[in-house]
Amino acid sequence: MRKRLPVGTDERGAAVIEMAIALPVLVMFLWGIFQIGIAGEAIAGMQHGLGEGARLATLCLSPTATGTCTIPTDDAIKQRINDKVFGTGVGTFTVADPVTGTGYKDLSVTFSMPMSFLFFNGPTINLTRSKRVYIANLS
Repeated sequence: MRKRLPVGTDERGAAVIEMAIALPVLVMFLWGIFQIGIAGEAIAGMQHGLGEGARLATLCLSPTATGTCTIPTDDAIKQRINDKVFGTGVGTFTVADPVTGTGYKDLSVTFSMPMSFLFFNGPTINLTRSKRVYIANLS
């Protein structure tokens, strides 16, 4: 007959129980790191799109003999930003219409993404980046 060990000193299976408790938390943290990486990629995409829109906004499209320039339209600038933003496709980009002031244009892009941590949904992240572009008047 086999001798039974007392319950208090039997540690067989303890590692499995500890792993069952710790593994979901570890997976959730790793997934959260990937979610933050997606937001970081979206920030880089917004900055790239804004930079391309700013470059277009400062161009002199058709200089005339008198030295005056035709600047790009707001729709053309907005379309350039829309074409150049990039991300993983998880969230949505919204490009605002350029706001024209005296000698400048304000460009802005917003990224919205619901956070998901596998086991529960987190808050929605809204990131906004903007740039002010000064328009040279060559007339």
